[in-house]
Amino acid sequence: MGIVKEFKDFIMRGNVIDLAVAVVIGAAFTAIVSSLVDNVITPLLLKPALEAAHLSDIEKLAWGAVKYGSFLSAVIKFVIIAFILFLIVKGFKSLEKKTVPPASAPTPTEVLLTEIRDELKKRPLTGSEPFKSADPIK
Repeated sequence: MGIVKEFKDFIMRGNVIDLAVAVVIGAAFTAIVSSLVDNVITPLLLKPALEAAHLSDIEKLAWGAVKYGSFLSAVIKFVIIAFILFLIVKGFKSLEKKTVPPASAPTPTEVLLTEIRDELKKRPLTGSEPFKSADPIK
């Protein structure tokens, strides 16, 4: 019974169920897009081009045995599905909360540099004092 339990655990994981739901929704969405292309876009937008070619259906566009009308229909369906998926992904990304990492405490070097900067700001800058080198050789 070990393999049956492993299979049950595998199937009941969230990822597998989510994937199954996504496949079913995707199939239904594909049917909707196919209907949109076949029944709305092709008759409305491509009708003048089809009439010029003396055709009533995009699927009948062919050059010899090559049915490029079917290919064009598939490309239109793909572009629509890809665009809608792009919008869905973009929408989900905008819903994600942007996490800003908490500000870390300054390092000892940063603290020291801040103190040096603050001390330098306190001193007047006259410009008449010659630069005194800390180098004893000079």
